[in-house]
Amino acid sequence: MSELNPSTEDFAALLEESFTQNDLYEGAVVKGTVVAIEKDLAVIDVGLKVEGRVPLKEFGAKGRDGEMSVGDEVEVYLERVENALGEAVLSREKARREESWVRLEVAFEANEKVTGQIFNQVKGGFTVDLDGAVAFLPRSQVDIRPVRDVTPLMHTPQPFQILKMDKRRGNIVVSRRVVLEETRAEQRSELVQSLEEGQTVEGVVKNITDYGAFVDLGGIDGLLHVTDIAWRRINHPSEVLTIGQTVKVQIIRVNQDTHRISLGMKQLETDPWDGIEAKYPVEAKFTGRVTNITDYGAFVELEPGIEGLIHVSEMSWTKKNVHPGKIVSTSQEVEVMILEVDPVKRRISLGLKQTLQNPWDAFAEQFPQGTEVEGEVKNKTEFGLFIGLDGDVDGMVHLSDLDWNRPGEQVIEEYKKGDMVKAVVLDVDVDKERISLGIKQLGGDPMESGAAGEIRKNSIVTCEVIEVTDGGLNVKIADSDMTAFIRRADLSRERADQRPERFAVGEKFDARITQFDKKTRRVTASIKALEIAEEKEAVAQYGSSDSGASLGDILAAAMNKAGDDE
Repeated sequence: MSELNPSTEDFAALLEESFTQNDLYEGAVVKGTVVAIEKDLAVIDVGLKVEGRVPLKEFGAKGRDGEMSVGDEVEVYLERVENALGEAVLSREKARREESWVRLEVAFEANEKVTGQIFNQVKGGFTVDLDGAVAFLPRSQVDIRPVRDVTPLMHTPQPFQILKMDKRRGNIVVSRRVVLEETRAEQRSELVQSLEEGQTVEGVVKNITDYGAFVDLGGIDGLLHVTDIAWRRINHPSEVLTIGQTVKVQIIRVNQDTHRISLGMKQLETDPWDGIEAKYPVEAKFTGRVTNITDYGAFVELEPGIEGLIHVSEMSWTKKNVHPGKIVSTSQEVEVMILEVDPVKRRISLGLKQTLQNPWDAFAEQFPQGTEVEGEVKNKTEFGLFIGLDGDVDGMVHLSDLDWNRPGEQVIEEYKKGDMVKAVVLDVDVDKERISLGIKQLGGDPMESGAAGEIRKNSIVTCEVIEVTDGGLNVKIADSDMTAFIRRADLSRERADQRPERFAVGEKFDARITQFDKKTRRVTASIKALEIAEEKEAVAQYGSSDSGASLGDILAAAMNKAGDDE
């Protein structure tokens, strides 16, 4: 009887058990059976003595195409056991999302790719449907390079990599870029392994920089350096290449570790340096175009791919320490001489001044030794004057060639920069690029001219005092431009009379030349030597030391004889 009429306690226990079961199922995915199809809804019994209704569209294509039928088993998400109508609140969408989370978590832990579709654009990126679960795709993770238009990628199933999952917040972050990079890395590795140095391939110019161009070889880029584009000088790759252009290149180097590939275009052409020495012999002259100017010289293109350097020292005979840009200009046509060819270092040394006449040669031809020239004082130095001459060359007057008698240090003070002066060409050294001039030579050597030409050692000359010093007298020799010096000890035979102060400037007297050296231009005279010579002559004519006559008697007799002769 008790089994057919359960007590109040039994009913309460059953009710409690029913509520407990309800609590366990709410918020979970449960299995249910389709018990009826009502228009666009499916009535589903989830086994809890209540039914729920789910829109057919939530079942995807199966529901939309009318393939759902009574008796089908489906998984749905149980939100609540009963609503106001006494029905279970069910959702197929949430069930799919829960199923997806489970699969996605497994894929995330295993670092596996998942399939999804981009279906909407949001701030900072896009939303992706991962078979029910909605993920966020940041804009930076769409592609390897920024994509302006994502429309072609939307609603298309494609692989993604899960970067982050937070079930509590319901957040999933995915990346399409990581998948592309992995695929590209694999393709790069395969492509790099298939490339060999020296191989010729075709590529498309992808990017151009100041130092070269990047060429896409079909999934991997190679660098075509600006120096490997052509044999001739190229200042910027854009002079030859354009983005999108298809070019034929040669593989120069392949680094299997870094996947860096160096490319070359000029290597596919004949090297213009082959047989360069025969083509450009030393001392031959050629015409070229100035392509670049530096502080140390100018580069001249002799033919496409062949350049030579005119060093600054080979640019001008006369312009020293001048920037090359003051002598030549870019794109100027110039005639040059081949000075040296080095095929190993691929260098050609050129000379510009060698195509012009050496100005020192020209000067020597026009103004031989002994010619009188005129020029402007360009500079004064401690050793002489520099005079500007015809042909843009300078000549130097040494201190010793300024004056015959006065010291050069004294005479040079009489000249100043800018003075026009005349001089005589003494010597031209073409190799050393030196011209020696003399100013004192304009008037001739006083030791050779006039009466001075007859003066020799022991000659008796008339002297005129021009300066009185403590050490003696500076005198001028009569009838000449020569000067001489008489030392204090040579002023008289008598010691008492060896006093310079007893002579006055302008006073004249006779003296004997005791030194006459044309090389050192040293002339000395002596009154004492003349007195001794006269005494010897008198003794020889009028007496001797053993005749008993005194020196006074002999000199008196000589003087009387001289008076009688007059």
